[in-house]
Amino acid sequence: MANTFITGLDIGSSSLKAAVAEVKSDGKLSLVRLLKTPSGGMRKGTVDDLAEMTRSLNNIFTDIKQISRNALKNLYVNVGGADVRVQSSRGIVAVSRADSEIYQDDVDRARQASQAINLPPNRMVLHAIVREFIVDGVGDIRDPLGMVGNRLEVNSLIIDAFSPAVKNVLKCVEMAGATVAGPIFTPLADAESVLSKNQKELGVALVDIGFGTTSMCVYEENKLVHAAVFPIGSGNITNDLAIGLKTSIEAAEVVKLTFGATSLKGISGRDQIDLKKIDSHARANVSRRAVIDIIEVRLAEIFEMVNAELKMINRAGKLPVGVVLVGGGVKLPGMVDFAKDELKLPAQIGITDTSSLEIPSGEMSLQIEDPEFVCAMGLLSKGRDREYGEEGVPAMNGAVGWAKRLLKDMLP
Repeated sequence: MANTFITGLDIGSSSLKAAVAEVKSDGKLSLVRLLKTPSGGMRKGTVDDLAEMTRSLNNIFTDIKQISRNALKNLYVNVGGADVRVQSSRGIVAVSRADSEIYQDDVDRARQASQAINLPPNRMVLHAIVREFIVDGVGDIRDPLGMVGNRLEVNSLIIDAFSPAVKNVLKCVEMAGATVAGPIFTPLADAESVLSKNQKELGVALVDIGFGTTSMCVYEENKLVHAAVFPIGSGNITNDLAIGLKTSIEAAEVVKLTFGATSLKGISGRDQIDLKKIDSHARANVSRRAVIDIIEVRLAEIFEMVNAELKMINRAGKLPVGVVLVGGGVKLPGMVDFAKDELKLPAQIGITDTSSLEIPSGEMSLQIEDPEFVCAMGLLSKGRDREYGEEGVPAMNGAVGWAKRLLKDMLP
């Protein structure tokens, strides 16, 4: 019998990250390998060159095939463009039976009613997440089955995306020879990877600073409260440095990663960077303080956007756990303190929860701690939850299997 694999593929604007795991007989995951290769054809979370994107995917898929061809048959990919929208929706139905007991068909009708929203033909629903059930005006009910009432309501969050953008990503993956098991909104994958149930209960914001986009989600009382994506990321810092230093994008990226920081604290005005060692066409040295000034301005803009979303939902400065930072853009020195100052909240770097994983080596354990791999690891975990129940029994294939997966996505 062929081994079963689940692969999480984080398709970013700068790099592709993949996490490949083998599914054991008890349904647990054993991490096999983490991979990272440069990405092309993707800009701000959206494919802008199908051929280049497909070539990039072919490169990482060649490495995955060396593990097993089966690892390309069950791929979960992220969707995280700035066109993704999140909106609340409510469905209301009358309980159908004379004794007023709520049955599964009542719950299904209420869910369907909450999804009856008007979407343009070029948009598609990614997730329909039930936040709470309400029975005869009494809310915050997780499971209303068996309860007695005359009216059943459901509050849902509908996450929808520009369907051509999603289909282009899926087309590239399939053209490169893999089978997509499901697209997942990036912040949901991030949250699955790093946020604990206690953090979600108390109140927490997760911020993922990628190369082309920054995404966020907010949880409170163990429910998704809000999510958003901004068309700005750490790549904008690189572009700003290239313009400010009059150097190439490649040299600016090296300067950012080697000499970048988020605060001038401890940086002397005499500290100089010899650009000629990085870019032979550069004409002069540059002050390190000037580099950090450029970085600070763009980072402040990113966190200003995050704070504006928190103010919109009345959570600015009011989340007990604070903010959890993930993504390649959070690795600049001093990022945690910068986030604390800008958002007036506690802050920390998110680390993937590996308690439910088998990890074969210490080297791989260190790789998992890299905040760049948070999304790929979250996609793995989401895929496992969709494919396997608590008893480790595989979900059914075909239309029935997809229906079961969709139903699981809709649970609070």
